[in-house]
Amino acid sequence: MESIQIRDEFIKLGQAMKLAGLVEEGVEAKLVIQNGEVLVNGEVDTRRGKKLYDGDIFEYEGRQVKVTKA
Repeated sequence: MESIQIRDEFIKLGQAMKLAGLVEEGVEAKLVIQNGEVLVNGEVDTRRGKKLYDGDIFEYEGRQVKVTKA
């Protein structure tokens, strides 16, 4: 499992996907999230602005990424 570190209390799902290198642009993140292709903590979430906190895990195309607080 991969991980990304955040300095703030949370990071939005679309930003986290870009930070993890799962997508290249925000537009791409928006589309795959709205299409239900992204899992957050094991469940489909279609909100690009979904806030992810320390310990949350998101998944896209079989790649899992854990959010950790720096």
